[in-house]
Amino acid sequence: MTGTRVFVARLTGSGVFDPAGDRLGRIRDVLVVYRKDNAPRVVGLLAELPGKRRVFISIGRVSSIGSGQVITTGPISDRKFEQRGGEVRLLAEFLGRKVTFNDGSGEAIIEDASIEETGPGEWEINQLFVRRPRQSGAPFAKGPTALVPWSLVTEKTNDGESQSAEALIASYSELRPADLATTLLDLPQERMLEVAEELPDDRLADVLEEMDESDQVEIMSQLDDERAADVLDEMEPDDAADLIAQLPEERGEHLLELMEPEEADDVRLLLSFGADTAGGLMTPEPIILSAESTVAEGLAMIRRNETAPALAAAVCITLPPYEAPTGRFLGMVHFQRMLRYPPHERLGALIDPGLEPISVDTPAPEVSRILASYNLVSVPVIDENHRLVGVVTVDDVLDYLLPDDWRSHDDDETETTPNKRTPKKRPVKKSAAPAAKPASRGRRG
Repeated sequence: MTGTRVFVARLTGSGVFDPAGDRLGRIRDVLVVYRKDNAPRVVGLLAELPGKRRVFISIGRVSSIGSGQVITTGPISDRKFEQRGGEVRLLAEFLGRKVTFNDGSGEAIIEDASIEETGPGEWEINQLFVRRPRQSGAPFAKGPTALVPWSLVTEKTNDGESQSAEALIASYSELRPADLATTLLDLPQERMLEVAEELPDDRLADVLEEMDESDQVEIMSQLDDERAADVLDEMEPDDAADLIAQLPEERGEHLLELMEPEEADDVRLLLSFGADTAGGLMTPEPIILSAESTVAEGLAMIRRNETAPALAAAVCITLPPYEAPTGRFLGMVHFQRMLRYPPHERLGALIDPGLEPISVDTPAPEVSRILASYNLVSVPVIDENHRLVGVVTVDDVLDYLLPDDWRSHDDDETETTPNKRTPKKRPVKKSAAPAAKPASRGRRG
């Protein structure tokens, strides 16, 4: 059957299935090659297999594309994808380019492209979805769009003019941070840095948290100090501390000075502890309430959108003040226990008597043993004066225990140790006790 037409941006994320209906992976991009007098020809698809491995699927091994799925003619090779000379990735490199209309009516930016089946195993670009520049007199309105055949436009390639990343970012808008991080790292370096520059601060922060430290440093090195500080403000304090520890000391200190004071205080606190201790692993922004707070108040706190799932598993009960470092730590109340009591019940009456806090200098292996032994999602961390300074969550411990290259999708090419890793080297600063800080805002607050 010929005449099938698919828009590339909508194809991203579609499942790849073999003839028996077994899912093989999902589509990440479409590769084309240019031809002199015809529209670019599709040569294959870039697919992601389980384990985040990227592979190439020749278009000749695709029996159908459509309805949110791609059907292959049989098994596909698991050989790592390597882009060849002359191949262009539509999502990563094509969207965002400028074109001029052959009738002289102006220029536009490519926001999407449709590919059409022209014969068995033959696909080519058919039409472009483009957006013209915004009209004068309407500075805040987007320009008009149009769907035009490839033959009616010509790509504009001015030397030194960078391609717009807006269309590419829009096509990635629904990707989870971990998937977007993997996708960015697969882009050509120049394109990756361009897209990172255009991402909103909070989105880039989420993406950086899913990358290896070397990749984080590479991207941060391309950002000016003001932008880098804004992104660090949006990161979880423990991730921001790990990243700053990898930067040159002078720049790291300068970025801390540019950050919001309360966010910088959290990061400095974490930098004062060894990375392989509870103090270095913890998150310094747990949910903290008084013993007189009610179940209704506790449930309202854990429902907040900005609260991470691991932190929402329990609330910490302390004496005033109620920001870390708090007054004396009294205990924790798990959300499942709150669900079993009426809204007016005092949280002080629901504290788990069997959960003991750990000290800031508890070794990381001991922290992981405690979480595993008692099936905990988080464990409170106190200082020498029994004040709550943070909580260690299970994801903090997993990040510590997994090998350094666990985020890599090329895990079959590198030997890794499954249950140990070299502790991160943070500059440890001497600190007798954490200093009090202003009330902590929410991560996205």
